[in-house]
Amino acid sequence: MELIQISNQKVPTLGKKATIRFTQSICPDCNMILDAEVFERDSKVFMTKTCPTHGECEELYFGSYDMYKKFSTYWMDGKGAHAPNVMIDKCSCPNNCGLCSNHLSHTGLANMIVTNRCDLTCWYCFFYVKKGLEGAYMYEPSQDQVRAMMKTLRAERPIPGNSMQITGGEPMLREDIVDVIKIMKEEGVDHIQMNTNGIRFALDPEAMREVRLAGVNNLYLSFDGVTPRTNPKNHWEVPYALESARKTGTTVVFVPTVIKSINDHELGGIIRYAQKNLDVVHAVNFQPVSLTGRMGKKEREKYRITIPDCIQRIEEQTGAEVTVDDWFPVPSCMPLTNVIEAFSSKPKYELSIHFACGAGTYIFEDQDTKKFVPLTKFADIQGMLELFEDKADEIRSGKNKYFTMLEVVKKLSSFVDKKKQPAGLDLAKMFSNILMKRSFDSVGSWHVKGLFLGMMHFQDKYNEDLERLQRCDIHYVTPDLRIIPFCAFNVIPEWYRDRIQKKYSTSVEEWEQRVGAKLEDGLYRGIMRRGSGDELAAGCAKSQMFHEASQALM
Repeated sequence: MELIQISNQKVPTLGKKATIRFTQSICPDCNMILDAEVFERDSKVFMTKTCPTHGECEELYFGSYDMYKKFSTYWMDGKGAHAPNVMIDKCSCPNNCGLCSNHLSHTGLANMIVTNRCDLTCWYCFFYVKKGLEGAYMYEPSQDQVRAMMKTLRAERPIPGNSMQITGGEPMLREDIVDVIKIMKEEGVDHIQMNTNGIRFALDPEAMREVRLAGVNNLYLSFDGVTPRTNPKNHWEVPYALESARKTGTTVVFVPTVIKSINDHELGGIIRYAQKNLDVVHAVNFQPVSLTGRMGKKEREKYRITIPDCIQRIEEQTGAEVTVDDWFPVPSCMPLTNVIEAFSSKPKYELSIHFACGAGTYIFEDQDTKKFVPLTKFADIQGMLELFEDKADEIRSGKNKYFTMLEVVKKLSSFVDKKKQPAGLDLAKMFSNILMKRSFDSVGSWHVKGLFLGMMHFQDKYNEDLERLQRCDIHYVTPDLRIIPFCAFNVIPEWYRDRIQKKYSTSVEEWEQRVGAKLEDGLYRGIMRRGSGDELAAGCAKSQMFHEASQALM
C-alpha cells in the first residue's frame, strides 16, 4: 500500500517560515492535485500550494502551532478498509474514492442523504434543492436503494458500519422517514442519529415520538447561536423541539456552525444554554465553517476560523471554566481501543482520524457551585492513556491478558483525584466496566450531569489535506454502493456529491407532478415567529447579517 509521504522533521527556517511537513492538496480552481507544504509562521500553522495555471494559494490550517504539536503526538494509523469497494495498487487520492484499499480508517459514522429538500434556505448550507436554477434536481433514494446502501455499510470489514446519521436537506420532509429508519434498524445498525433543524419536532411532538419508536437514538440539532441574529433558522423553535425530545427520551447534540465575525462571540453562550438543558442535551459539537465557492483571500480571512481559535474563545467566554488545556484530539482515545482489542483478540471500533480533524473534552456540572469541572481537572488522562497503551503492548507480546487487565483495573483509581471528582461520578469504575465488558456501552451509565464538547473542522478546497482525507472516518453511503469520505464527497461535489445525486435524481417538475405538490409548499413559514416583533422573524433567508457573507457557504 503506497501512502502519501510526509515528513515530521523541520527543515531549515527561511525567514519567519518553518516547514512542518509536506502533503498533497488540490487547486481550489481546477482540482489539480498539487504538492503542498504545511508550515509554521507567527505561532500559527498554514498550508501553501501552487497551481501552474492559477498560482499560489496560502491558507490558515490550524490557529495554534503549540496545539498542533500537542495534538500531533496522537497520530496513529487505523485498520483501514479490508473489503474495499475500489481496488487500487497505488494511491490516487482523491480521484477514485469509494472506499479504496489505501484508506486508513473504517467508517466511524456513516451519513445517508435521504432527501435534498429543505424547509429552510440557509445561505451557508452545503446544498439544498432550489427550484428555478438550471440543472436543479430532486434526490430522494428509494427504500430499496436505502436497504442496498445499508447492506454495503454492514459489509464493511474489519468493522461493519454500525453508526448512521440520517441527513439531508431536512430528513423530516420525507413522508416515509419512519419506514426508512426501520429499514436501517432491520439491517443491523445499532445507533441512528438524525441531522435536523428540529422545526418539525417543535410543531409536531408526535413526529418525534414516531421516529424515536422507529429507532432514532438522538437528534443532531442545528443550533448556531443564542440570539435571533446569530441563529435565525430555529431560534424560536429550539425550546419546543427540546421539549419534544425530553418527553420521548431522545437525547440531543447541539451542532453550531461557527463562522468568524458572525457567531464566534456566542460559543460560551451556546454551552451555557446546553447546561440549562443537561437533562436532554448531552453534547455540543462545534463545526468551524468550511468555505466553499470562489472566495478571495481577504474574504476567507474574514470568515475562516479553526479548531484552536474556537477553543480559545470558549476559554474566554466561559471564564476559564473550560480551558485550552482541557482538550484532546479525537485519536487520543485509540489507546483505550487498543487495550480492549488486545484483550478480546477481535477488531474493535476505533477513531483513527487525523489529529487536526477534531477535538473533544468532557465537562461536568458541580452540584453546589453550578460551575463546570472538566475531566482533566480531576483525572490524569495522559497517564491513563499511557497505561492502556503499555498494557496493550504487554498482551500482544504474550503476557497473560487476564492478569494484565486486572493490573489495569487496580491502577485506574490512582489516576483520579477523588476529592476533586464531581459528586455522583466514579471515573475509575466507569473505565473498569468498559475494559471488563470490552465495549463502550457502559459510558452511558454515568450518573452525573455531564456534557461532551466536540470540535470537527471539515475541509474545503483551500485547506484540503489529502493525508487527512486518507484517515477520514465520517463517510457517505451512496446509491452506487460506494462509501465516500466526507471531505471528498462535499469538498469536490462535481466529482462526488452532485454527480452521484444527479445520476439518481428526477427533475423538480417530475417530482411535483408525481406527488401532486409544489416544492415551495414545504418551506417553513415561521409559524412560531409571528408577533415576535423581530425584523429577523422571517428566518435565515432574510438575515442581513448573513447576507453580508453570502459567498461563504457550508
